[in-house]
Amino acid sequence: MAEDTGTKTVLITGTSTGIGLAAAVGAAQAGWHVIATMRDPARAQALNAGAAEAGVSHLVQVERLDVTDANAVKTCVAQIVAEHGRLDAVVNNAGAGFAGTIEQSGMDAVRAAMEVNYFGVVALTQAALPHLRAGRGRLISVTSVGGIIGQPFNEAYCAAKFAVEGFMESLAPVAATFGVQVAVVEPGAVATEFVASQQDIVARLMADPGPYADVLHAYIAHVGDSYTGAQTPQEAAAPLIALLDVEKMPFRNQTSDWARDFVRPKLSDLDGSVVQAITGGWLQRPA
Repeated sequence: MAEDTGTKTVLITGTSTGIGLAAAVGAAQAGWHVIATMRDPARAQALNAGAAEAGVSHLVQVERLDVTDANAVKTCVAQIVAEHGRLDAVVNNAGAGFAGTIEQSGMDAVRAAMEVNYFGVVALTQAALPHLRAGRGRLISVTSVGGIIGQPFNEAYCAAKFAVEGFMESLAPVAATFGVQVAVVEPGAVATEFVASQQDIVARLMADPGPYADVLHAYIAHVGDSYTGAQTPQEAAAPLIALLDVEKMPFRNQTSDWARDFVRPKLSDLDGSVVQAITGGWLQRPA
């Protein structure tokens, strides 16, 4: 094993764009050595440019990692520890959107959404925990307000994010007995390439909406309105970066007042009727 240099090391997944990119640069600015992973390191130009502009290129190390490949996850974590002598924090950020009614979605697509959004988180957590336990480290997972409130036409995506929330909420007290802090970060609307990529999915849905044309039109209009005040990736990443150094991490962290207002009814809605009334209202066409 390499000699421990004393510089704190964090592994962040999904860093080619959006929140992951902003978190990688911000963590490096906060003094962390960042292992910034992505499926295709050829897409690291924006990250490298951001790190150079911030003067932290020496603290950002890009590595290839597909979180759906469990063997690659184990190898990546082992190599990081061998090279740096430690792993102080992990940020599970990699994810993929999936929009569409479950009736018209193929099972392969649904399973693929679960693989990257949930099982990838499980695989990395499993590989990292021995090292986080050894250093009394931190485990942070980016979920979504969609991991608290299920949203129409996002059944598979929200199911995966619900799964991450349940997984982390269950793991947190166990990990805490070994000094490992666990937290989830729940962004609302964020203006990223992730959002832009969903436009192609929406176009395909609208090309053949089946019996869902009216409610799908209403939902798309609602979503468009909700993104008019979207956070920037830097704004959404700021609370995550702060968690790396705060003395005691809160378990649940929304990234904006909008996100807090959005999830508040669910967290105090004992019978589920309030949430159902809210999301059902999204499907009503204007009179």
